[in-house]
Amino acid sequence: MSPETCAAASPVEERIDALERAFGPFDDPANPLGADALLAADAAGRLPAKGEQVLDERELNAEFVPAELGGRLDRMDVLGRILRPVFRRDASLGFGYGLNCFFAAAPVWTAGDLDQRRKAARLLLDGRRIAVARHEVAHGNDFVRDEFTLTDVPGGGLLLDGSKSAIANASRATGLVVFARTEGAERGRSHSVLLLDRDELPADRVEDLARRTTTGMRSAEFGGLRIRACVVPESAVLGARGDGYELSLRSSLLIRGLIPSIVLAGADTALRTVARFAVRPRADGRSSLDVQMVRDVLTGGFLDLLLIDCLALVATRALHLLPRQMSAYAAAAAYLAPKLVAESMDEMAAVLGEESFTEDGAYGMFQKQRRDLPVTSLGHAGSAGRQVSILPQLPYFARYAWFADPQPPAGLFRPHEALPPLDLSQPVLLGDGDPLAATLVALTDRLESADAPGPGGAAGHALRFLARCLTSELADLKKAFEAVPLGDRAALASPHSFGLADRYTLVLAAAACLGVWREQQAVPAGRVDAFLADPSWITAVLYRLARRLGLPLPDRPGACERRVLDETVARLHTRRSFDLYGSPLA
Repeated sequence: MSPETCAAASPVEERIDALERAFGPFDDPANPLGADALLAADAAGRLPAKGEQVLDERELNAEFVPAELGGRLDRMDVLGRILRPVFRRDASLGFGYGLNCFFAAAPVWTAGDLDQRRKAARLLLDGRRIAVARHEVAHGNDFVRDEFTLTDVPGGGLLLDGSKSAIANASRATGLVVFARTEGAERGRSHSVLLLDRDELPADRVEDLARRTTTGMRSAEFGGLRIRACVVPESAVLGARGDGYELSLRSSLLIRGLIPSIVLAGADTALRTVARFAVRPRADGRSSLDVQMVRDVLTGGFLDLLLIDCLALVATRALHLLPRQMSAYAAAAAYLAPKLVAESMDEMAAVLGEESFTEDGAYGMFQKQRRDLPVTSLGHAGSAGRQVSILPQLPYFARYAWFADPQPPAGLFRPHEALPPLDLSQPVLLGDGDPLAATLVALTDRLESADAPGPGGAAGHALRFLARCLTSELADLKKAFEAVPLGDRAALASPHSFGLADRYTLVLAAAACLGVWREQQAVPAGRVDAFLADPSWITAVLYRLARRLGLPLPDRPGACERRVLDETVARLHTRRSFDLYGSPLA
């Protein structure tokens, strides 16, 4: 929480801050969970034992269990924030200890009956793990193509057979969520999903296979599992037989909104590492900050993190507030966040120079975060899959939603406002509207209205100009997708359509940022963040987005960018996070 926030910390903030403090100072060489110890554990390919102890003591698994089942999961935006103190330090720990358990449990929370949900909750609340063996997808994230098969057993039950060579936490998990193919099933119904307790399976039917080594997240265990002709009960099936493909897609609606938070957390550490390098004084009393390119990289890196966090906020809160429209937002956030961070890290590497290659010492954490990013964000194929899930919705939006839908509720952009209960029966795979895009249109009109108060001077002119250009981009997208017949898969599969989908995600990002900035004007005085209420960051963000899109640009908002750089350096020195919250760091 920023220094400007005067109100007492909420229970959520206290929970997040307590976890951060439990890890101790990141830059303390004597801290068993400091940077030096984490880099040593990463080099050895092992999870830091002290880290798992801290997460056990904080009962992190309870964060992944819905509140009605005895856990603490009642808000998806809060879950994203709670993961950040872990992923700022070590993606292997964050993923291997707990987040993979949430990924594995998502199909259970989505489609499991009450007994299955209670079973999964009991495993996690008892401190055990659940692993997921997903089905094979062509060009997917699997190391090799292998899978499980499922056949009927005469007299009752199902016969599970097969193997997977790359399962996170394969040997450490008690619970198993297994996607298995049913031979001869109709197209689209070829896979079913099982929830199994490994302790209940015959020991001679289950075999752990060799661990796979990875370039990123070296300490996380990616091992194999072979199950030989094992009879399992029909009651192990989640949902109905053949629901596997749909269940995978529905589960992704929960998972994708969390991706921005975890890549943002790693990028926070990378930016902090580079900023520390840039501000260090040299023998002549100068620093790297005297170089314009360095200032631009630090400013741009922070702006990207603010943009990503706005998308993270919208994607997670939309699960509660806009369940019938949120699928495109979750996919856009999960697609754009890793892409922006990867490009930002390339720019930051140029600032570090040869130090960007070191794997230990003061700047070794940058190399670790850069290696972890592709694994953390579920890889390049994951990005393509997210675009594929957006594309079928855009011709419909172009015809019926853009410039016609009402705006979303203001609570979508207010991180500290309460949310209605999470109802996982409500989210749908294809949205029936795009209210987030309506925010861009409405804010553009408001900024240009003579009656509406807004920023003045050069910054105000630039902000109005940029908002109008981005709204014009939405109008161009509308024309392009109106020309695509509804349901025309061939047209949507073209490289041109993929390029347009990329542009759409950038327009959504602009809308999310504008919504967050606007709602800061309505925040009670005790909770206002002076930086987020300032037009400097939103003007600089929109300039960066418009430049990326190749749109017409006003004069560069230099004063706005200097304000953002000042905030970047201030947060470095006052040990606060580079996101919307400015949370205190240990």
